[in-house]
Amino acid sequence: MSTLTLLLLAGLLPAFQLQAPDGDSLTRTAITAAWAAGAFGLLGALVWPLLVRALLLVPALVLGLLGFFINGSLLLVALWVTPDGRGAADPETAVVVAAVMSAVASATSTALAVRDDDAYRRRLYRLTGRTRARAPGDPADAAPGTVFLQLDGVGHRVLRDAVADGLMPTVATWLEAGHRLTPWRTDWSSQTGASQLGILHGSNEDVPAFRWYEKDTGRLMVSNRPASAVELQRRAVRRTGDGGLLTFDGASRGNLFSGGAEQVALVLSVAARRGRRNRSRAGYFAYFSDPANAVRTAGSFVTECVREVCQSTRARLRRETPRTPRGGTYPFVRAFATVVERDVVVAAVMGDMLAGRTAVYADLVAYDEVAHHSGPHGRDTDQVLRRLDRAIALIADVAGHAPRPYRIVLLSDHGQSPGETFEAVYGLTLKDLVRAGCGLPVPRRVRRTPSGSEARDAARDALRSALHRPLDEGDETARELPAKPSEPVVLASGNLGLVSFPDVPHRMTREEIDRRHPALLRTLAHHPGVGFVLVASAEHGSVVLAGDGTEVPVAELTDDGPLAVYGPGAARAVRRTDGFPHVADIMVNSMYDPETGAVHAFEEQIGSHGGLGGEQSEPFLLSPPELSPPVGEGEELVGAEQIHRVLRRWLRESSGPQVPVELPVPVEFPVPVELPEVTGPPEAAGPPPLPSRPEPHRPADGRTGAPEGGPDGAPGDGAADGPVGAPAGGSGGDPTDTPTDAPVNGAARGSGGPPADATVRGYADGTARGPADGPLGGPAGAPVAGPLHGPPVRDEKC
Repeated sequence: MSTLTLLLLAGLLPAFQLQAPDGDSLTRTAITAAWAAGAFGLLGALVWPLLVRALLLVPALVLGLLGFFINGSLLLVALWVTPDGRGAADPETAVVVAAVMSAVASATSTALAVRDDDAYRRRLYRLTGRTRARAPGDPADAAPGTVFLQLDGVGHRVLRDAVADGLMPTVATWLEAGHRLTPWRTDWSSQTGASQLGILHGSNEDVPAFRWYEKDTGRLMVSNRPASAVELQRRAVRRTGDGGLLTFDGASRGNLFSGGAEQVALVLSVAARRGRRNRSRAGYFAYFSDPANAVRTAGSFVTECVREVCQSTRARLRRETPRTPRGGTYPFVRAFATVVERDVVVAAVMGDMLAGRTAVYADLVAYDEVAHHSGPHGRDTDQVLRRLDRAIALIADVAGHAPRPYRIVLLSDHGQSPGETFEAVYGLTLKDLVRAGCGLPVPRRVRRTPSGSEARDAARDALRSALHRPLDEGDETARELPAKPSEPVVLASGNLGLVSFPDVPHRMTREEIDRRHPALLRTLAHHPGVGFVLVASAEHGSVVLAGDGTEVPVAELTDDGPLAVYGPGAARAVRRTDGFPHVADIMVNSMYDPETGAVHAFEEQIGSHGGLGGEQSEPFLLSPPELSPPVGEGEELVGAEQIHRVLRRWLRESSGPQVPVELPVPVEFPVPVELPEVTGPPEAAGPPPLPSRPEPHRPADGRTGAPEGGPDGAPGDGAADGPVGAPAGGSGGDPTDTPTDAPVNGAARGSGGPPADATVRGYADGTARGPADGPLGGPAGAPVAGPLHGPPVRDEKC
């Protein structure tokens, strides 16, 4: 086929020759074409992988574009070695010919077929040396790995409807096989930054929205900006004393945060990192090591751009409502999210499985990006859901060839709620409304509110990296902050708005705001597009204001009050956010219509998330029957931090059965100590004070110490939300009920406790770690696996 392609191109392209200047016979020309095709294929098989591996530090977009030029260079070499120098082509023509040959090769091997990925899967098998399926008797069956696939923005209702409508047959098959589909409730900030930080790192404390202003630092925090993501991850690690969900043999793909994984690709919190230790682009090797993949993705990218133009034009001609502008660079942003990021992330996950990694967490953002601009329900998003299901099926099929069995868990970080934008309904933005309430001039020409799309900034950062431009956020921050410090900072996170006064160093109270701007709170609370307003109060602590004149102190807030329309758990979510150090002076949640499920986004999004109201607050968790139920019967999953604890428990369950051993003496762990404030890097901090030795005792309820209700001898990590029980492998000896700020882990790949006669070392930071492969995580700068480092405070022999 390659020979025929070369002959056809030689006849069509004047600058591409396979004959001598004075001409050749057809047979001689065919021999030359066959020689050139063979040499090109041999060079592609031998030289291409070496070149790609040498260029791993080159940004992903540059590597993808370089693929075409490298391919053309290999073709020029192949023509150069043809007999008697009969092959010749201009450099630009060589690039075209090489791309066409790769495309034809891909098409003939069904790699470009939309519904058939067998050839693509077989190429990955060859790359990793897995040419046969895993045998049932493989010893690795005792230790399955776990893959967490996050379908960004897919709510519980959307998934159920997609299964019922036949859009996701793979998920439907899993449900028929006994998989559990469990809804869960997000926090007030129902967006990826808060949810994924809580899921991967166990804490989303002090993340009030997608973007917010911090008075103490003067910083504008935006969840999908690299500098903000780095800082949020650092704070979470410091708060929990744990590296994250993926610290032990984990991989993070396409996420905002790393989860403590060493293997990362398309992870925002390491996007600005450079150097040999930056492995954020290593995941591209499995994808770009075959030139056909670059052509495959490029073709799909163009197709997706054309699809978006056609769909937006159809919506405009039919005057569909709600509708938002979809021109400019958006077709390319959508194609990046639905094609480039999907292909790279799926290939990286497949490579992780074929490499046998223990835990993988990957985010597929395609649905979320399309739903923002097309709405969460409709033909546009239906097509995305179909393609997501095929990606899931491809990953599930690869699991059969992995060196260990895998359990695949599907989950989402939030849903999306439909509705017209606030500006489209009322003719002004939230910023205009705030300025009017403050008596400030409102500009005639309304400035577009920045969208909180994860894919938009991901594409922007990828392009900047491709051009080797620094990821400088200072100019963008300056544009979003007011020109005068006395003017309010108004930020939007879906249908959640935040108002801060930067010239006041503390959180302003209602009384202070009324003295400064007497009409502001009344203007906001009584606007028909606003559901409720949260503001501090010198008299009541904090109060919730609603449009009918309702004023309820947060301490007395219940789900039956002014928040009843938002469903159960709304009062708890508001009360928790009210306690954050960086909560805004005024928190504004848009109205919510329970009959239509509509909210009004303060951004240009007709499918939005970020606040309370409707489907955005109800994502899902889909788990295989081999794993324990996420919660007991009649209980609810509430908050991303609880999802983190569930996923940690499932990772412990996947580590295999443990052999109980008798403990001659109970194991004691140090009490947590208050760490000094560290203003510089972790290594700059001095040693913390030594803890006092607690007195062990048996809990009053007679528990054996097995954590989280597990049986005696079950693995446990002594998570930060509860007491530390007896270590895994124990026989029910005396535990200690002293809380700890970090998990307690032992050997046998994080099984939860040390084996007999192993040493448990207590550290002054409140952690206890076992030898060798034990720890699943630790504080920033602490080892996450391998031998212990640092001076132990105390050794106890089990």
